[in-house]
Amino acid sequence: MPAKLSRKELRRQRNENAREQAAALKAKARRLGRPLTKRELRAELRRNGAQRRRELLAARRRAEAARRAAIARQRAIEKAMRDEVQTFIGRDDLQGEDLEVRRAAVSALGYHAGTVVVMDPMSGKIYSVVNQEWALRRGFKPCSTIKLVTGVAGLGEKVISPYETTNISDKYRLDLTDALAYSNNTYFQHIGGQVGFNKMMSYAREMGLGEKTGVNSPNEYAGKLPAEKTGFALNRMSSHGDDFEVTALQLGTMVSAMANGGKLLVPYVARTAKEKAQSKTKLRRQLDVSPENWRRMVPGMVGAVNYGSGKKAYDPLQTVAGKTGTCIGQGAWVGLFTSYAPLANPRLAVVVITRGPDARSHFPAAVAGRIYRDLNRRFGTPIHLPVATVAPAGDSKAAALNEEEKETAAEAAQIEAAQIEAAEATSLAEDETLSAPVPANQPSAPRNTVKRVLMPITNRPAPAQKVGKQATSSPAKTSVKPATQPDDRQRRSQPNNP
Repeated sequence: MPAKLSRKELRRQRNENAREQAAALKAKARRLGRPLTKRELRAELRRNGAQRRRELLAARRRAEAARRAAIARQRAIEKAMRDEVQTFIGRDDLQGEDLEVRRAAVSALGYHAGTVVVMDPMSGKIYSVVNQEWALRRGFKPCSTIKLVTGVAGLGEKVISPYETTNISDKYRLDLTDALAYSNNTYFQHIGGQVGFNKMMSYAREMGLGEKTGVNSPNEYAGKLPAEKTGFALNRMSSHGDDFEVTALQLGTMVSAMANGGKLLVPYVARTAKEKAQSKTKLRRQLDVSPENWRRMVPGMVGAVNYGSGKKAYDPLQTVAGKTGTCIGQGAWVGLFTSYAPLANPRLAVVVITRGPDARSHFPAAVAGRIYRDLNRRFGTPIHLPVATVAPAGDSKAAALNEEEKETAAEAAQIEAAQIEAAEATSLAEDETLSAPVPANQPSAPRNTVKRVLMPITNRPAPAQKVGKQATSSPAKTSVKPATQPDDRQRRSQPNNP
């Protein structure tokens, strides 16, 4: 909806209307060659007021029509995207996939535009890939999941001190754990600016971004790394992932390396009997990250699920570590969630990427959470290690520090306002075209108005009188129409006043 006018803007608009009205009255007085009488002045003011009310009503109708048209177009685009995803899912190669895992992933994703990757973080074996076209061959903006790279780079370059907190406001100071849990942009922009562009790219490549994973599937997309950035562009890249492109499988191998102690594995799908016999864990490289730095990343990822931005993935029966991401990429909303569980003995790595309005409400985290809960009987563990406890509902700190949700809401409002403004402009142009002046020699179209018609009231016959004992019967009286009122006389009509 369009933004509400402030008091200053309303006052300015009223003054402008008053000036226009005064100018119109002066112009009419000049045309008449004399001052307007009080009666003429009142009539002119009433006419101008009625005209302004009609214009305001027409503007409101155009705005409402534009809003509905924008909503209809957006829904049509979303439906087309969902239908395309369903077509891609129907074309997936199911050979070598775990059907139980696939059923859980497909059921959790439902009729939404997205992709799901479920794999073993310790061996690299892929259990299922739902929508293989998106997961292997399309790149997406990583959004806030890039903060995992920024955090590891900050720890590796000793920009993040074990005992240091960053002052992000007058009220709160943040450490790495809360910054990851609440997905705070200010914190990671500060860290990324101190690490520098070259070091950030070095850690991104080290963790598998910008290169193919080596999976045994054709036409894998290698992703994309950004060109050199400085200043605010570098800071924003460190928190939003600007100009990065990653695949769901790349995020899966990256979070698997965080789960298994720094081993970047080659993912594989054992489709044939020969591949099943030869299947074994293949190491791409051992990441140059100390075990202490991996351990320091864990509390923030667990906190994101337990009380932070990814709490829709919370599973009371096991500890899930993950990171959310929400932003606008490739012209549409993108939502991501990369995770692994259980914490004590990781057996599943789940990555979910969705596009459309669902991404704004952390829907990918909800999809991953349902997959973990559905497969908990097979892959879960009764050991629950609550590294970060659940925060109470209505936490004021969470509301203050969760900048990702604030920016998402602000960007959504800006996009909706821009769509409505564009639709209003189109509608206004169409109205101006339709309301072009009619030539003098062409008769004007009849007005579509309803007139009041005064219908004559016919005389009703007198009710019959009851005959009593002493009453005498008398003939019924009949009303005689005057000769001046024939049956086919014209009815009087009174038009509506404008």
